Amino acid sequence: MKRREILLLGLTSLLSLAVYLLASKLTYRIGFPLDDAWIHQTYARNLAAKGEWTFLLGESSGGSTGPLWGFLLAIAHFIKLGPYAGTYPLGFLSLWTVSLLGAHLFGLLAPQQIDKRIWVGILLALEWHLVWAAGSGMETLLFTCLVLASLIQLASPKTNWLSLGLLIGLSVWVRPGGITLLGPAGLALLLGESLPRQKLPQAGKLALGFALCFAPYLAFNRVMAGDWWPNTFYAKQAEYAILRQAPLWKRILELSLLPLVGSGVIVLPGFLLFLWKLVQRRRWKPLAGAIWGMGYVALYAWRLPVTYQHGRYLIPVIPVLMVWGIAGLWGWARPDAETLGKRLLSRVWLLSLVVVGAAFWARGARAYADDVAVIESEMVHIAKWVNENLPADAVIAAHDIGALGYFGNREIVDLAGLVSPDVIPFIRDEEALAEYLNTRGADYLLTLRGWYPALEDLSHLEYQSAGEHSPRMGGENMALYRWNPP
Repeated sequence: MKRREILLLGLTSLLSLAVYLLASKLTYRIGFPLDDAWIHQTYARNLAAKGEWTFLLGESSGGSTGPLWGFLLAIAHFIKLGPYAGTYPLGFLSLWTVSLLGAHLFGLLAPQQIDKRIWVGILLALEWHLVWAAGSGMETLLFTCLVLASLIQLASPKTNWLSLGLLIGLSVWVRPGGITLLGPAGLALLLGESLPRQKLPQAGKLALGFALCFAPYLAFNRVMAGDWWPNTFYAKQAEYAILRQAPLWKRILELSLLPLVGSGVIVLPGFLLFLWKLVQRRRWKPLAGAIWGMGYVALYAWRLPVTYQHGRYLIPVIPVLMVWGIAGLWGWARPDAETLGKRLLSRVWLLSLVVVGAAFWARGARAYADDVAVIESEMVHIAKWVNENLPADAVIAAHDIGALGYFGNREIVDLAGLVSPDVIPFIRDEEALAEYLNTRGADYLLTLRGWYPALEDLSHLEYQSAGEHSPRMGGENMALYRWNPP
């Protein structure tokens, strides 16, 4: 890409994220829209200050899904940038990189339309899910960058299989789901244009590159948490196991709709059209990237069918939908076609893409600001209250531990199982949880009202936040209970 195009995408990404941050500032204050972001910050701060990969000082744990993201945040803490000044620049750089990689990938998929790739980059920089993720304090867009870089290798005329393996292995350090990229890599290797005698060496390079990154990841988890995978890998699946009782087809449908909220629904016909063309032309390598996107959705529908927080687990799929979808529709659209029907449909599609994208970008800023307001007025507020009002030796059982771990400075019993993995087998059994709290010597219970009704009945309300944003959005206030063991 030309330098001015690169700078234009950087400026678009910067302004896009800045508007979201300004919206949160005007609504309540600057912050993160997820309590989980504070889990990363706590690990990063402890690593920078004490040289420990811990959530609770002195207790190694596997409560961070993305160690690589935590390492990057630790650098910011080490140079005293703090949680915001050190995190938002990483979010901006990730969004900028997603726009650049997406534009480059579009050029590989549709070389005859390469002059339009800058517009693909701009659309990605303004896609509301991606901007929301850039300001979330989470590893989502860093993972998305590695996904796109891997798919670029697959779509390239000459794939560097060693580099592809390294990218896939590195992606697992950001999210365990990165291992799914081995699927399209294997499919492209099997069905690609390489001669049969070339496939085995190529597979060897892919496996070597992957192992060079993946083996240290497994060893890291084993040393830190005593298991090969982070605790979150098991805890989330256990907590939301009840959702898997719904029919699989229904789960797939519900999760498939999430990436379509916004511009995705406009480009969906192009996505399907382009897939059909790839099959007809036997372009298996670029087809494998699209198959990854669909398979990733199906995998979450199978194991973790959650739809909360704007479907944040599926955000990495959105650039795939956008790039493949725009490639398909731009290959079909003819705004200056001779026939009135095609000319009209082409112009309506282009106008719809712009209008819908802009409308949801603005709507996304409102959603981001509201999400930040809830976390700041509930989790962060009550964590600071705990720090100022409870005894230093208080033991607090909590479900949302991020802000509490960062601001509360108290011993925590994690009811979500992220840093207390022994709770996972009975994570939704309140009778067993009550016994567990007694065993751990809990003094207080901190939770959203109504989350643990049986445990709340055994407790005495000590303090409740007065935040107005969560009730306004149909949620509950955070409440601190004095635990009265039966």
